Amino acid sequence: MTEHSGASSPGGAGEREAREATAAAERRSWFSVGGGEWLFAVVGLPLALLCGGYAIAVLYAGALLSLTVLGLPFVVVALLGARGLGTLHRRLVGGLLGERIEAPAGPARPTGPVARGRAVLTDPVGWRILLYLLLRLPLGVLGFVAAVALPLGCGWLIGFPLWVRLLEPEPRPFGWTDAVSVPSALLLLAAVPGAIRTLSGANRRLAGLLLGPAPAQQRVRRLETARAVLLAENTDRLHRLERDLHDGTQARLVALAITLSLADDALAPAAGPDPGRARDLVERARGQTDDTIAELRGLTRGIRPVALDGGLAQALPGLTATSPVPVAVHLDLREHPEPAIERAVYFCAAELLTNVARHSGARSAELGASVSGGRVRLTVRDDGRGGAAPGVGTGLNGLAERLAAVDGVLTVDSPPGGPTTVTAELPARL
Repeated sequence: MTEHSGASSPGGAGEREAREATAAAERRSWFSVGGGEWLFAVVGLPLALLCGGYAIAVLYAGALLSLTVLGLPFVVVALLGARGLGTLHRRLVGGLLGERIEAPAGPARPTGPVARGRAVLTDPVGWRILLYLLLRLPLGVLGFVAAVALPLGCGWLIGFPLWVRLLEPEPRPFGWTDAVSVPSALLLLAAVPGAIRTLSGANRRLAGLLLGPAPAQQRVRRLETARAVLLAENTDRLHRLERDLHDGTQARLVALAITLSLADDALAPAAGPDPGRARDLVERARGQTDDTIAELRGLTRGIRPVALDGGLAQALPGLTATSPVPVAVHLDLREHPEPAIERAVYFCAAELLTNVARHSGARSAELGASVSGGRVRLTVRDDGRGGAAPGVGTGLNGLAERLAAVDGVLTVDSPPGGPTTVTAELPARL
């Protein structure tokens, strides 16, 4: 199932070349360190020591003061201070390591100092930042060792045979320590870039995990964004429907009314009946009626399919029966999702099967749907040319956004040459 505009698959080849170039760049970058990564390892140690000491002091003092009236106010102020340190670390990680981390939402601000203090204490963001400051301390020490102490030690080892002979007054014979010092130093020096890159990756992951919004906040933001997109899309669809009804269907009905009026005039006794003209006008009215009905069906097709009246168990086989590509159906629908979820699954299956027919060059496909544990899983697989990806075209992107509006997730597995497997998972209940 390929998501590009043409019949050929240049997107798959281009995507393969891009992946190969990225992999080559990653292999090259293992032996080279950017200035930002090295600078982060160097300047990060003082900040890690200060912030780690701050976190330890907060936890220690908070535990000691927990039995006094000063305990909770102290922790509240400390958590607000941790948020400020988290902002500093996010900027540092973004500026030097290139990891852009979304800022978490601020704490709730209810009325009254007690309620505000409770909101800060129960907000997970401050506690997660404190945990980050604690874990950042050993990473900062290791980064400084890898960026500064290890290269200096390697330089000392390289010059070890000379330093020893300069410091000792008597001649020193060449021994095994002299023989292994230079190779050992060169081996350690070659490992420095990899060590710095590994520690930089660990710092990126740690910052992304603890300095950004909490998982619940991320989920709420994703849902808000997806539903805003869906609302805008539905509003635009309603405007198009209104315009089509006004400019198309309404005009057809007006023309039909005029035709029927002319037919009535042709049969009027005062002018004398004209059966031939009346017959022609009635035939024209019949054609206009058929066209209007067809247009109304087209306009209402995307609102709610009649096939869903019997549930997904009846709608999905009917959908695959109209596909030009043979589709094997595997259903396990012992539970019934909500109507909104059924509609999302139906339209997702319809669009994926359309992609198979238009873009994949597949000879056969499979559609599977199951409901278990409160989750709905839809899978469409084809034996086509592959190369599909959400970033290649707009179809999969739009489908992923519509699924996100109902807390669903779309995953695509489509290596060049196929096969392609697209899976949609969403909750059975909103």
